Amino acid sequence: MDTLNHDRQIIKQVLAANAKFYTHDEVQYKLVVDSETDSYLIISLGWDGVKRIHSCMVHLDIIEGKIWVQRDDTEDGITPELVEAGIPKDRIVLGFHLPDVRPHTGFALA
Repeated sequence: MDTLNHDRQIIKQVLAANAKFYTHDEVQYKLVVDSETDSYLIISLGWDGVKRIHSCMVHLDIIEGKIWVQRDDTEDGITPELVEAGIPKDRIVLGFHLPDVRPHTGFALA
């Protein structure tokens, strides 16, 4: 299996497991995949009492062979799960950090 398809498979597995883990009675967490642009999201959708919940919990993109973590509101972070599943740290960009902070993260710069 080529690297791109391997990365796609890992991302889908990791995000699907997280979406299932966080879902509860009133709020669903759904995996949304755009195969044409290689964008992957977990969105939250539901009700917290009288408050409507609808937001993006996780957003990943594959850009030029690297996985960009654009947003990560999971409790422990999605990046350790990606690394554990086989994606090297030098191919994961923490896009939510300022570019001048990224060299200090141990992950890819861009």
